[in-house]
Amino acid sequence: MEKLQIKLLNENAKIPMLQTAGSVGYDIAACIDEEIVIMPGETKIIGSGFSMALEEGYAAFIYARSGLGINFGMVPANCVGVIDSDYRGEVMVGLKNTSGEPFTVKNTDRIAQMVITKCELPLVEIVDELSETTRGSGGFGSTG
Repeated sequence: MEKLQIKLLNENAKIPMLQTAGSVGYDIAACIDEEIVIMPGETKIIGSGFSMALEEGYAAFIYARSGLGINFGMVPANCVGVIDSDYRGEVMVGLKNTSGEPFTVKNTDRIAQMVITKCELPLVEIVDELSETTRGSGGFGSTG
């Protein structure tokens, strides 16, 4: 995917931005009419003011900004948001306050980061047996 098509839905919306030459996550800024206070344990949906067109076979993943998560306990409510290539609505971020303090989101605050990834979509095949591996069905904690 060479270009990401963005449609600004609000005159105050900010274009998703890469902050450094080595960034893979586009910062998403809040596009809100008034400040939103998120109380401890509460989740609020914050609009970005933009929509986008991803090419088929790509998806956008919404992750926490490390500073917000570590310093303020503000993380995506669903851990990682997934935006499918056929979605054309406003990009929204569900922010959950995992801290013990209220957190205020202001217009244009950077609230999350978006990583765009090519996704493989193999056909599903039902089989009677799976190939053997050394690990086998060993799960949680099985490797030490």
